[in-house]
Amino acid sequence: MKHTDHLPMNQSSDYFKHWLTRLGPDQVIDTLTDLIGIGAVLAVDVNSNIIFWSTGAEKLLGWSASEVLDKPCIEIFNSADTSYPCHLPNQAIIKAHPVNLHKKGGGLINCYRSLHTFVDAKGQFAGALEFLQPQNTLSPILGKQEDITSFHGILTQDPIMQESIKLIRNVSETEATVLIRGESGTGKELVAHALHLESLRHDQHFLAINCAALSPNLLESELFGHVKGAFTGAINNHAGLFQRANGGTLFLDEVAELPLELQSKLLRVLQEQSFIPVGGHEAVKVDVRIIAATHRSLREEVKAGRFREDLMYRLRVVPVFLPPLRDRRLDVNLLLWHRINNHNLHSRRHIDSIAPDAMRCLLDYQWPGNVRELNNVIEYAYAVGRGNELCVNDLPPEFRETLLSSTPESLLPANRPKQKNEAELIREALEISGGHLEAAAQYAGMSRATFWRKRKKYKIEA
Repeated sequence: MKHTDHLPMNQSSDYFKHWLTRLGPDQVIDTLTDLIGIGAVLAVDVNSNIIFWSTGAEKLLGWSASEVLDKPCIEIFNSADTSYPCHLPNQAIIKAHPVNLHKKGGGLINCYRSLHTFVDAKGQFAGALEFLQPQNTLSPILGKQEDITSFHGILTQDPIMQESIKLIRNVSETEATVLIRGESGTGKELVAHALHLESLRHDQHFLAINCAALSPNLLESELFGHVKGAFTGAINNHAGLFQRANGGTLFLDEVAELPLELQSKLLRVLQEQSFIPVGGHEAVKVDVRIIAATHRSLREEVKAGRFREDLMYRLRVVPVFLPPLRDRRLDVNLLLWHRINNHNLHSRRHIDSIAPDAMRCLLDYQWPGNVRELNNVIEYAYAVGRGNELCVNDLPPEFRETLLSSTPESLLPANRPKQKNEAELIREALEISGGHLEAAAQYAGMSRATFWRKRKKYKIEA
């Protein structure tokens, strides 16, 4: 009998217990809970005392393992949901049941709770394993999973972007030259790499170069290589990107910036699959698939005399358009939580909610830097902010400027009347702003922190 004969029933081989003993169950369980990612894993014994507390539990709920181990579960959780016991002896399994829990320090967190109870040989409760996952990390990613497309690192639920991905999947099976059009930060190189990975060339080299990053001479040498003695400093033969990518894929980013004198050499490679290195005399044969990208319109560049028309047609056999993030409003929330979830796995800070005014800033923002800028904004928030909620003050300065620029004219400091005292000014600011602290502070001519402190001083409710 093979050792795998028991796998469908036990989901482990006969040697699994031996393997656990050899490695040590503690190490295996710790590793397993870390692999789960966002969420808390805990175990309770027969008396409902906590006997295991994962690193994810520390991040999510705020208590360290040393604070909770061997303590009664109910003492730690002090659940805001009165129906929440720490174990359910009469109910062996719970899946994704919503609960409200108190975190250390008094904050509330909404979680999905999954639990499995164990019984001994006499059928008596013997303990439980439990998994808690923040609801708002599930909702943007898993809420409507069927509407979300994930493709080699590209995540979207935008219909236009999904059509582009469908086109990419289809054309990747061919040898057609592809031209990707999109603004900076929309993920053009990510798409080019996805095309390569989906193609028959996926086990060969994928090389990339930015045509705007080098001078014409350096770019020619880097693309086509040079022979020894071709110019001062050429002390050895140098294989260019076309030669090194032979059999694979070469991605030419910002191809519209390619100098005219090099466009003819690129055209020859596309037509004849050969080129002559700088200073050389013999043609080098290559088999390379070209994928190009640009943020400019090549047709407009042709009209302006900056790009060869015959090369344009060779490059844009299949054009793929990537819409800017400002036109993909469905994706902003999705991508925000995707990045937050990834950072929560590796950062000391754990974000489980976004303040309403911060979310309004993020959704209203025009994202000139597209997805790359969104990634940087989340990096910034984790670097400068603290606590479990992402606030407006965690966002880069341009977001706060956007918030203030959207403040109605009646709330601007220049339009407020002279006040008899600070208390009256604060009351009026709150009334006019509808309780919005950022706008009220702007109206009062104070920083948000100063406004909050003085409001407390005068015992004025928002």
